[in-house]
Amino acid sequence: MAQTYADLIASIRKSVKEVSLDEVKRRLETRAPMTLLDVREKDEFRAGFIPGAISLPRGFLEIQVEQKVPDKNAPIVLYCAGGTRSALAAKTLQELGYTNVESANPGFVRWKDLGYPMETPPALTEAQRERYGRHLLLPEVGEVGQAKLLKSRVLLLGAGGLGSPAALYLAAAGVGTIGLVDADTVDASNLQRQILHATSRIGTPKVDSAQKTIAELNPDVKVVQYKERLTSENVDRIFSGEGTGGPWQVVVDGCDNFPTRYLVNDASLFHKIPVVHGSIFRFDGQATTFQPFEGPCYRCMYPEPPPPHLAPSCQEAGVLGILCGIIGTVQATEAIKLLLGKGHPLTGRLLTYDSLNMKFRELRVRRDPSCPACGKNPTIKGYIDYEGFCARG
Repeated sequence: MAQTYADLIASIRKSVKEVSLDEVKRRLETRAPMTLLDVREKDEFRAGFIPGAISLPRGFLEIQVEQKVPDKNAPIVLYCAGGTRSALAAKTLQELGYTNVESANPGFVRWKDLGYPMETPPALTEAQRERYGRHLLLPEVGEVGQAKLLKSRVLLLGAGGLGSPAALYLAAAGVGTIGLVDADTVDASNLQRQILHATSRIGTPKVDSAQKTIAELNPDVKVVQYKERLTSENVDRIFSGEGTGGPWQVVVDGCDNFPTRYLVNDASLFHKIPVVHGSIFRFDGQATTFQPFEGPCYRCMYPEPPPPHLAPSCQEAGVLGILCGIIGTVQATEAIKLLLGKGHPLTGRLLTYDSLNMKFRELRVRRDPSCPACGKNPTIKGYIDYEGFCARG
């Protein structure tokens, strides 16, 4: 005899472990290990959800669950509006090999009636949900993370080889405000690697050219222009974001000279702003992330600048244009991770890339306790003569 719907649900409830809302609340308060999966539809989720829950509508469960919860032994609690869809979902997860699955009964309607804590996702527009749809599918980003990116502020030093791919990908990701520091104009020799610009813009200030490209890519993004070279006289004003809505959260360093790199290092320590560093030379590149007083700084890695004859510029030695894309994209990735608070940044790690042999290496960089900038007894407490310091190298 065929089962009725009621018979099916009753049978499933017997085979699925259920958990009370009071217990779910207790686990939240005690930060007990638990992955909360909300299997309601997206419009239900947007009306409110249990804090920390991951949205995974019932219709996408089998398709997406292994991506969102790869550990099949993780403690999982599913919930829906009343407890039925979550029971069906729990049964499905058991059949997929998940070993520690529970269904909350009753569901979110009762949770809300009890006045238990709840959150609502940020109000993204339909156009934004479409544009950032692939981000919204990632549990590490989602609507909350995307809203965070839209409110984020990243300062790019240089709209050239490294700044170009970094700016494009940060803008595409929806970083709401991007600052660009560059005093140069677009030159024909730039176009082999500086993909923010175009032949039609030769002679145009790079920050103007970059703003036009970014506006065409993503109108959500505001560009703050600094048509000036970074110096000891303006670095505090620029890093503090004076008159632009607040300080910058992350600095992406695409500078191509040692005096500016040391200046950026010291300013980042004074302002406590992380710096994602990148550099390129001929066929090689490197990237790392400096988080003030959490890991090494640039001076820990390079206490003294190399002699000028050992560190010629790209203008003197040349550079493979594609190399800029590799390193600049790594920098953009690091910036996004810092903004979202996800993953493991390259703090204390130097990633090197040899394009001719297609090899990546990772080197450990330790914080120097005697570093004059970030050590136990720092001696650098203000800006110095960086040109003179590097000339002595």
